[in-house]
Amino acid sequence: MDSLLSALLLGLIEGLTEFLPISSTGHLLIAEHWLGPRSDLFNISIQAGAIVAVTLVYRQRVWTLASRFFNDTEQRDYVLKLIVAFAITAVFGLAVSKAGIRLPETVTPIAWALLIGGVLILLAEKLTAGRADSTRITWTVAILVGVAQVVAGVFPGTSRSAAAIFVAMLAGASNRAAATEFAFLLGIPTMFAATSYALIRDGGQGGEAWSELAAAFVAATVAGFAAVRWLLGYIKTHRFTGFAWYRIGLGAALLLGLPAGA
Repeated sequence: MDSLLSALLLGLIEGLTEFLPISSTGHLLIAEHWLGPRSDLFNISIQAGAIVAVTLVYRQRVWTLASRFFNDTEQRDYVLKLIVAFAITAVFGLAVSKAGIRLPETVTPIAWALLIGGVLILLAEKLTAGRADSTRITWTVAILVGVAQVVAGVFPGTSRSAAAIFVAMLAGASNRAAATEFAFLLGIPTMFAATSYALIRDGGQGGEAWSELAAAFVAATVAGFAAVRWLLGYIKTHRFTGFAWYRIGLGAALLLGLPAGA
């Protein structure tokens, strides 16, 4: 397949899956199993395209948080919780990177993560179904969401958005929209920081097809914007169980169809 077309497809996959609870990293690695591998810099940078998309979707919310930080206690409290969750993600995420923990080069671990993650989503939905609706983001929620993002980063196929959303719901923010908003807003500084780190670490090593990365970045931004807008409308009247069954089906299909050692 043409290298530019392959990059565009990967950008579209990233944009469509980054904020759906189905694991963008898992889908990228599965796609690269057939389309050919890409650098860590490429994968992380196109994730930034999806973050640009969510920033555009939440631009009014971001502006409210920034402009009212000094004169609105509620907004300042929310921002401080985002900062704490981000700090946890950044510190422990950097420690994982320094420890040399790398993404697996085979599809099998991703397939298991997709399948197990789907089962956990069904369990989380069942556990939160009878709870009173709460939009409050507590400090416990903020801390646990930060930890969840680190764990999800270590195990591709888990989904950072799914881990953050469902940990938030289980920890007390039972309202899907509130849990999703906190997870998505936290994703903005998290992924921009990860991209900046990757650029500093790998950007000067050469070998990157910058035109292909730029095309994939744009594709991820456009697809991500559409996916986020759709998801925010979807969760107003639906639970996440459809995504859970998708993960279970995809994971099982991959496990049944993979040759030994794949």
